[in-house]
Amino acid sequence: MDASELESGAAEREQRLQDAVRNTAPGTPLRVALDMILAGHLGALICVGDTENVLAAGDDGFKLDVSFTANRLFELCKMDGAVVVDRDFTKILRANYHLNPDPSLPTSETGTRHRTAARMSLLTKAMVVSVSSRRSVINVYVDGKGFQVRSVSDLLTTVNQLTVAMQNTRSQLDRNLLRLTSLELDNMVTLGDLTDLFYLFETLLTAGQELDNCIVQLGREGKIAQMQRDENLAGVDEAYTLMIRDYAADSSEETARGVRRRLHDTVNTQLRSAKTVAKILGFTDELGEDSVMTPLGLRTLSRVPVVREGMADKIVDEYGSLQEVLEAVDDDPSRLGEIGVKNPDVLANSLHRMWGKGE
Repeated sequence: MDASELESGAAEREQRLQDAVRNTAPGTPLRVALDMILAGHLGALICVGDTENVLAAGDDGFKLDVSFTANRLFELCKMDGAVVVDRDFTKILRANYHLNPDPSLPTSETGTRHRTAARMSLLTKAMVVSVSSRRSVINVYVDGKGFQVRSVSDLLTTVNQLTVAMQNTRSQLDRNLLRLTSLELDNMVTLGDLTDLFYLFETLLTAGQELDNCIVQLGREGKIAQMQRDENLAGVDEAYTLMIRDYAADSSEETARGVRRRLHDTVNTQLRSAKTVAKILGFTDELGEDSVMTPLGLRTLSRVPVVREGMADKIVDEYGSLQEVLEAVDDDPSRLGEIGVKNPDVLANSLHRMWGKGE
């Protein structure tokens, strides 16, 4: 199997896992049935999709082929054995079905029902749901990997904690970015300043990813959390990429994407190391925390209203760095008009005000 096939297979598994999370979110017909099963102190084994292979792995039971409803699924789970449902949740095909997956298939599960569920998800492409009556938990399996379905109250507690953490981190990030702009205009940015900011960006984005997972699991209950998440991350992605391009050894967008991946994959302790950050940005280990870093100025120029999209790149290509742009503005702002900047005097005044030299 070549790399493209492996990548395609991984993408398919990830998609099926995401579908499984959505199908068990609050408000879905399956989740309604699962909540009823838990409330009734019942156990259950439910196979969804890939019905041909699922049916080939078992026998006996009752052939139904009836329309799917949450109440019907709940009632059928009062019997032993598995319930087999089609992929689109339109039909219940079997009840009290006895599954016999290959016992040699690997699984770390201990309970009989969970072992069967994990092995069925390895043997087929079905989403397999196991409900434990003794522990009152719901586990969902895709390709042998399981996740526990969390209650709405548990998810909302996590959502509230993550939202508060994101709000605090965003406030700190915004303050540090304002400070960075002042330092850039005075040409006093150090590698330590950048390291602190990269850490804040990653902290905020990682919390956002965790919140995304909770929102998907909440389904229709996650609308407010989604709005709060979007507010806390507004403009962060663009600012992060522009800041990387400002300070990386190679300012291309492709390099910036690679730098972001490496920063995201770096463990927290290393992410706070200035030398590690310097290496990820493409510099040697000779740089230290107090090393002065000269920005291109893409982020700062993009904050000026008269600088249209793509114009910041043209200005930087022409002058080379933010300091050289500032010198050009002091000497003759009209020169900016030669490279397509409209209202160069307005741009000059905006930069002067940011620098504290405006009228």
